Amino acid sequence: MMAEIGKYNILRVVKKDDDGLNLSDGEHEILLPSTDALPQVEVNDTITVFVFMDTTGQLLATTKQAFAEIGDFAYLTAVDADENGTFLDLGINQNVYAPIEEQQQPMSEGEKHIVYLYLDEPNQRILASSRLHQYIEEGDFEVGDEVQLLISEEANLGFHAIINNRHIGILYRNELVVDVAIGDKRKGWIKSIHIEGRIDLSLRPQGFEHVLNTKKVILRALKNEGGTISLGDKSTPEEIHARFQISKNAFRKAIGGLYKERLITLSDYEIRFLTD
Repeated sequence: MMAEIGKYNILRVVKKDDDGLNLSDGEHEILLPSTDALPQVEVNDTITVFVFMDTTGQLLATTKQAFAEIGDFAYLTAVDADENGTFLDLGINQNVYAPIEEQQQPMSEGEKHIVYLYLDEPNQRILASSRLHQYIEEGDFEVGDEVQLLISEEANLGFHAIINNRHIGILYRNELVVDVAIGDKRKGWIKSIHIEGRIDLSLRPQGFEHVLNTKKVILRALKNEGGTISLGDKSTPEEIHARFQISKNAFRKAIGGLYKERLITLSDYEIRFLTD
């Protein structure tokens, strides 16, 4: 199977000399330079490497950890530029190039940008684009699904986030219980899916299971603290988040459920555990 450029590949060592290791995918040989070669590796061993094309057109491999592969969205730092584009640090011996026409906004040295990595087929080079929406796919989710998020852009209502490295949704600013920033990776949940396909996200589990978990946490805290917690229906969102790292809405749902189950008593600024 031919090695994939811009991806990790498992290749076989067919030659070892002062230049490094010659690796084979069964069709081509790829040089792993001596600066990256592992001394304990011998001929006929297999090794996992990242494969890329250098500026001279030579196919090379590296054991270094690339920040992303082709098909990934990543938060990369601009390290150099020329009249046609910008070079971004990929974490290996070769920077990745973002052509000017693929830049949503101009990239300056030292800045970090969310980009999508793709293969330039004619030249077999890894390229980057910050025009993210052309690489977004339609999602196939259900409300409550747990997903992985990459915070990609600040918007009027909050933050856009890449979902599972393929899709996009929004976290609303007024629902955030923790600070987020572009480039952050977070665990999230699908909050709602609109008829036109727009996806609303949350950093908190959705639905009944989350309420159950929150109720358990509050009950445990009550038992550990002598049966009383100085939080209630009129406590501020900041006070509630500082104590339980949840929103006020989630807190109210949980204590409302505990009250209906006759497990606690409620007041404006206090909840008490009801003993048998």
